[in-house]
Amino acid sequence: MAEEADDPEVFWVRPEIRGIIPLDGFHVPKSLAKIIRQARFDVKRDTTFVGVVDGCSESSDGREKTWINGPIREAYAELFARGHCHTVEAWRDDRLVGGLYGVTLGRAFFGESMFSREKDASKVCLVHLVEHLRERGFVLLDTQFTTEHLKRFGAVDVPRNRYDQLLSEALQGDPALY
Repeated sequence: MAEEADDPEVFWVRPEIRGIIPLDGFHVPKSLAKIIRQARFDVKRDTTFVGVVDGCSESSDGREKTWINGPIREAYAELFARGHCHTVEAWRDDRLVGGLYGVTLGRAFFGESMFSREKDASKVCLVHLVEHLRERGFVLLDTQFTTEHLKRFGAVDVPRNRYDQLLSEALQGDPALY
């Protein structure tokens, strides 16, 4: 992470308590399920990495600064070029209105950031991500931290030693294809 966009430094965060969404315990709120059935958004994957990172970097209610700086953009762009970083995007009328991005390693997906320019767009992306991960045999969805927003979907906190076990299991066996 970085302190803010113009910070040239990057630092690693390894919290004692880690946020995850158990894929078998993922919960879709009824109101969101209705929105998904209405197909308000055209959901795509991996079509605009730069667009998603730009969206995640925008200021929004409750967040005036971003932790996504130049070195982070460059590193994740390289991971995207190599097929290890992925996006899920919500489009409406050919406009990017929401999305998320993260990194895959083995059978783990590490969610990095998400954004919405329209109500529920990032939530719809999260639902599509979880469906995609389940279909592909992923076993771990790392959210780094647990927020009230993510708790609505079943996110939980796990202590570092339990997280390390889950990560070890996700790295064993054949890697999942995103």
